[in-house]
Amino acid sequence: MSIRTERVSRMIQREVADLLQNDFHEASHSMLTITGARVTKDLGIAYVNVSVLGDTPEQRNVAFKRLEGLTVQIRQALAQRIRHQVRRIPEIRFFLDDSAQQAARIEELFEQIHSEAGDEETGADDPASEHEAA
Repeated sequence: MSIRTERVSRMIQREVADLLQNDFHEASHSMLTITGARVTKDLGIAYVNVSVLGDTPEQRNVAFKRLEGLTVQIRQALAQRIRHQVRRIPEIRFFLDDSAQQAARIEELFEQIHSEAGDEETGADDPASEHEAA
């Protein structure tokens, strides 16, 4: 990635995050976090990764679909902010970043394995359990 595309990517990530926090917060009804952005070499398309916090996958999907419905308005607001820094405002494509949910699930599995291993260890060290087994 060239220096120019990296700079534009960071700028888009920052500006879209600010727009979602300040201008489109009421419309999204959810906690949205921009986790990354990248643009094509010709700066024509910006791929924006979004993490959505919610209790269930259905809530996260509904919030993401709502965000996708606001893409045109977000691009127009972005154009007002960055029109003096780029010649052409890139088309925005949002992608759901579920790495936070995957990390939480992995952590949950590790805790489950750890607690099961702890149960097995305490059962093997207990002298009363050895007498019951005999």
